[in-house]
Amino acid sequence: MPLLVMKFGGTSVADLARIKNAAAKVKREVERGYDVIVIVSAMSGKTNELVGWVEQTSPLFDAREYDAVVSSGENVTAGLMALTLQEMDVPARSWQGWQVPILTTSAHSSARFIDIPSTNIAAKFAEGFKVAVVAGFQGVSPEGRITTLGRGGSDTTAVAFAAAFKAERCDIYTDVDGVYTTDPRITGKARKLDKIAFEEMLELASLGAKVLQTRSVELAMRYKVRLRVLSSFEDTDETSGTLVCDEDEIMESKVVSGVAYSRDEAKMTLVTVEDRPGIAAAIFGPLSEAGVNVDMIVQNISEKNYGTHTGAVTDMTFSCPINQVARAKKAMEDARATGSISYDDLVVDTDVAKVSVVGIGMRSHAGVAATMFKSLAAENVNIKVIATSEIKISVLIDRKYMELAVQALHDAFGLERA
Repeated sequence: MPLLVMKFGGTSVADLARIKNAAAKVKREVERGYDVIVIVSAMSGKTNELVGWVEQTSPLFDAREYDAVVSSGENVTAGLMALTLQEMDVPARSWQGWQVPILTTSAHSSARFIDIPSTNIAAKFAEGFKVAVVAGFQGVSPEGRITTLGRGGSDTTAVAFAAAFKAERCDIYTDVDGVYTTDPRITGKARKLDKIAFEEMLELASLGAKVLQTRSVELAMRYKVRLRVLSSFEDTDETSGTLVCDEDEIMESKVVSGVAYSRDEAKMTLVTVEDRPGIAAAIFGPLSEAGVNVDMIVQNISEKNYGTHTGAVTDMTFSCPINQVARAKKAMEDARATGSISYDDLVVDTDVAKVSVVGIGMRSHAGVAATMFKSLAAENVNIKVIATSEIKISVLIDRKYMELAVQALHDAFGLERA
């Protein structure tokens, strides 16, 4: 039988009525002739509640017990979904991570997949079961302990199962009806895309788009798993939603496919750092060890003398998530205290946002940067930092101009037109 993977997020299974709605969508695919693996998240708000209980009980909690508690939300949803399907006369069975088993590393709360053997679930399908409802977000370590995959891990679970079982497709049901050219809440001109390439979706996800978890897109791209993003709250058919697929499946790509943004960014500048071989490693090594996710980097070199400095010095600017600023400051102060780096000042700007344009068509078209910069200049938006790759251009700007910048860029590249 052909196999389909269907994933339902927390808002899609928030209560019994929504679980019943999701189960009806699963039943429809069974009636079309599919065996179905359903991946479920915890009911909306439940994971946050469980995390809160753990933190109240033990501020310095044991990560193994954290995973044991937090993973229980998905177990509840899986059981309720299986029961609902059984009430609809669909042969279904629920599966927890250890029963599959979903084999992961031992990195509790951020585990990664090692293997997903298909034997146990395939045997149940052979017995006549039509649906396996699997608790997402969890697995089992080599030591036999429950692990979790980090927030958004159910998306990754769904893609991993689609790859392991060679599913025809992986449908991600959520509270939006697809992937848009930008956030519809910022501009009413945002348009739903019928198709988007893996690379574009990966960039959009990493740059702030919340539709899909970044790791799930990475996995889909690696194993060529066709993803479809759909709404749980609308009637859907084979043409609904947005298909995330290989570039070869897209006939003609627009130069720019979407505009992404990240509101919670910070810009940090180390002033007058000695310019010498190894200085970048001396700065970004400690930041990495401290778990700081550095994004954009700019280095300004000067041969002039600055105060007590003689010879070449540099100002090193980088961006990071705003909630990692304190960690970054401590890492830099500790590095200066040990003598591995020296600098005159550490300037922090926490009032910035990142705006990016993304498109695989940029590979073969010139002038994207010029169009982007002209449109921002026309709105008097000053650019603080620029970073580029083969299919994206990102800029750091004052946060108060973020929505204006997104709207201007969406218009500049005509993204409202198919």
